[in-house]
Amino acid sequence: MSRTEKLVELTKCEAEVMDIVWDKASVTVSDVVEAIDRDLAYTTVLTTMKILEDKKIVRRGPKIGRAFTYIAMVSREQVREGMIKSLANQLFGGSTRSLVLSLLQSNSVSADDIAAVKQAADQLGDS
Repeated sequence: MSRTEKLVELTKCEAEVMDIVWDKASVTVSDVVEAIDRDLAYTTVLTTMKILEDKKIVRRGPKIGRAFTYIAMVSREQVREGMIKSLANQLFGGSTRSLVLSLLQSNSVSADDIAAVKQAADQLGDS
């Protein structure tokens, strides 16, 4: 991500909706309501889609019958990077290193997780 690109951040509800948009590539509001893992009203999803459209995270695609389709305008990776930077800024003074070290030292990381991180770090060192 270049310095001129805007960081993309999502609320929990927006992230839930976007997971479905990214997985299916093109969705209607009904598609999202059916696919989401919790009871969420059609109007809530519709409002969330409108917010995501206003934020230029999705755009309307062609209609299917009377329903608009929605297509992602940002990638999952762009959102992850934006939210990691936001978390680092909010809680760790902008230090990604402090964020990673804090996570590794927490009780929420297993030995398998640490082994996977070591392997990924080794692969970065090889490139």
